[in-house]
Amino acid sequence: MLSPDKEQVDRRHHLIEHLRELKSRMVVSLVALFIAFALCYLFADRLFAYLAEPLVQAMGGGEGRRLIYTGLPEAFFVKVKLSFFAGLLLCFPVIATQFYLFLAPGLYKKEKRVLAPYLIAAPLLFAAGAALAYFYIFPLAWKFFLGFEHGAVDGIGLPVVLEARISEYLGLVIQIVFAFGVAFQLPILLTLLVRMEMMSADTLKKGRRYAVVILITAAAALTPPDIVSQIGLFVPLYLLYECSIVASAMIEKRKHDAVIARSETTQQSS
Repeated sequence: MLSPDKEQVDRRHHLIEHLRELKSRMVVSLVALFIAFALCYLFADRLFAYLAEPLVQAMGGGEGRRLIYTGLPEAFFVKVKLSFFAGLLLCFPVIATQFYLFLAPGLYKKEKRVLAPYLIAAPLLFAAGAALAYFYIFPLAWKFFLGFEHGAVDGIGLPVVLEARISEYLGLVIQIVFAFGVAFQLPILLTLLVRMEMMSADTLKKGRRYAVVILITAAAALTPPDIVSQIGLFVPLYLLYECSIVASAMIEKRKHDAVIARSETTQQSS
């Protein structure tokens, strides 16, 4: 039996080893982020042009239109911000892998099997949300906002036209993409709660009316103040909520079947 001093030394040794491993995982993640950032910085102008394409299409081709910047460093900071955001998305699989490898030694085999699919599903769901925002929400929302342009009224006043700042446009794009990507993690959150037995499929079914209110509020808070974006986020969120109910019911059924199988095995062995 180890003495108290020996146990304390061993604990300290294990703690130092864990901290060293955490440091090495963080270093790998930061190096991956830096490489991804540098790569995205080289193609930042092309990335911004791609993000601006829905606006170009909403403007009818963008003939005679432009995006502007009003401060000397603004264009540079926009390029850096875009490169960092794109680089973070690009290297997320590496960061997620390092996170998993750090946790894996302390997990049971069953827990590893549970966690691994979520690490794959999370970026896929984020990508699905971002794609919905880019290909569906952006065209509709930009047309909605451009609908407020108008010429002089009865020859009085001046035309009202959009000349958006690049920093404001990028900020709005990132806000919507991030909102949709994070909101699409809803099935992961709900199914994890069910696996932890903090919630059940029946609870989700009975809470539909409350879920609708919460999802509408979340859609309004996460998107710009236009009805197109808000409805565009609420509808897929509600569908994901229904999918979460189905997935939760399947998880509970597998747990129930596993309990019955263990019970039958125990009875046979006794």
